[in-house]
Amino acid sequence: MQMNKLGRLTPMKKPLQTLLTVLAIFSALVSSVAAQTAAGPKLASQFPANHAKDICPDTHLTLTFDSPSYELGNTGEIRIYDAANDQLVDTVDTSIPASEQEYTLGAGPSFRFYPVLPNGRDAIIYPHEHKLEYNKTYYVQIDAGVLKNASGPFSGFSGKTAWVFTTKAAPPSKDATRLVVAADSTGDFATVQGAIDFTPDQSTQRITIFIRKGLYPEIVYFERKSNLTFLGEDRKQTVIGYPNNDRFSNRPPTVRAYHRGLFFANNSNGIHLVNLTLKNSTPKGGSQAESIIMTGSQNILSHVDLSSLQDTLQINGSAYVADCYIEGDVDFMWGRGPVFFENCELKALNKGYFTQIRNTNANHGYVYDHCILSTTPNAAGTYLSRIDPNTFPYSEVVLLDCALGEQIIPAGWLLNNGPNNGPQTADAAPNVQFWEYHSTNISDGKPVDVSARAAFSKQLTMENDAETIKNYRDPNYVLGWAPTMAPIITQAPARQSIKPAQKVEFSVTAAAIPAPTYQWQHNGVALKDGGNISGVTTGTLTIANPQSSDAGSYSVVITNPSGNVTSTTEAN
Repeated sequence: MQMNKLGRLTPMKKPLQTLLTVLAIFSALVSSVAAQTAAGPKLASQFPANHAKDICPDTHLTLTFDSPSYELGNTGEIRIYDAANDQLVDTVDTSIPASEQEYTLGAGPSFRFYPVLPNGRDAIIYPHEHKLEYNKTYYVQIDAGVLKNASGPFSGFSGKTAWVFTTKAAPPSKDATRLVVAADSTGDFATVQGAIDFTPDQSTQRITIFIRKGLYPEIVYFERKSNLTFLGEDRKQTVIGYPNNDRFSNRPPTVRAYHRGLFFANNSNGIHLVNLTLKNSTPKGGSQAESIIMTGSQNILSHVDLSSLQDTLQINGSAYVADCYIEGDVDFMWGRGPVFFENCELKALNKGYFTQIRNTNANHGYVYDHCILSTTPNAAGTYLSRIDPNTFPYSEVVLLDCALGEQIIPAGWLLNNGPNNGPQTADAAPNVQFWEYHSTNISDGKPVDVSARAAFSKQLTMENDAETIKNYRDPNYVLGWAPTMAPIITQAPARQSIKPAQKVEFSVTAAAIPAPTYQWQHNGVALKDGGNISGVTTGTLTIANPQSSDAGSYSVVITNPSGNVTSTTEAN
């Protein structure tokens, strides 16, 4: 009731709506204050933020605490409701052990996932695939005890207003040939898997999945895809990472596809990975834990970093790997192949084996041309390759003009047939081809002392093996196809300021197969070397003594037989 101007009592306008509004605001404040003041982990932020809009339906949910001193509880649920009708759409039950949590990826077999993954100060929550839809508003509830620290449990969220977000109105066009992935939902998708699931099977046109800088803590799996390019915005800062391994997620007996890796391209062709990092974060001793597993043909990795501590790369099918960095220790490159590596650095982190190649006589194995096989001090006694010739009698590993780390064992190669590694004699494995040509030391560039190499291995010489060396330098000979990839700019030239007598440089980097040509232009006119300008047909243009007339628009056209691309910047 309220007093009118005549001093009479009159009914309040819309008393019920007013009361409900006040109660809702009070409830939200209480929930927020409780989350901040109760014992247990102190919440710093959440993603999506409360009442956020335009969120990708494939998003992960993230709680960020004021310190990393929290842990997972073993009780309670995380529930997501449709705000329109209060219908429960997904439940993440943390009382179920992670080894029993099942998530379906890419219409393939189910995988094990941690329902909540600790990552520093973040706790990453994984809704199940395709539970959230476009143009919907959801609210989240979290039971107390899902997360905790030494002082007690995180109080969680209750009610319908403490954590609310709305998804994007609609997906991208079904005919899109470029999809953007951004963890903060500013792209078309928030996860790599979400973008892959949107693409058609066996696409006849190339589709680029552009992945912005950020950490993507997910397992990626797809099968029967074709002509997909995964392009990172930054090689070091676009990171797909997850601690998956054979102990955590081994494959069921009835399923042929491995479950233990990070990035799976199964029975897929024409897959290109460019300018990004794949890191399987399984700790040392955590069993087999590939960063990438590929089966299919005509697949390419270019300017990619791969990291794990066992079985980092497994490729069964034909692939070309160029300008990549791969690190690990136990058989950290293995599979049936054929695979051609060019201009890569391959680093043994601990004592182990660079390769274990299981090809048959139906195809070549792994060939390394102008690669660096580096080592850490912990890798003393590391072998270039090992194989059991009784099981894989045609194993092939060929090194051409490679630089080797000093921790590689003098014998170089190993036949590990049986518990005592059997005989290592010249006739012990007549069909195993462990060959080297012109191996040099990383430390001084001089030829490696191969006098103690295993007797069954072979040193190729130009005098006796010129035709063999020529053939194995040709990816087409090894793979059965000639790798091609149109130029992709991985780092564009930055804007520059023109100041008299101060040298200016414009630099661009690109991934392309075969190697591209460059042509720099000023205001649309092709430049020529001479005077104060140099490098007009290289990746770096230099203006030694710029004048005011050198201001303007600079572009570089990068071309190879598969296509061209142009990058533009300004000088002023």
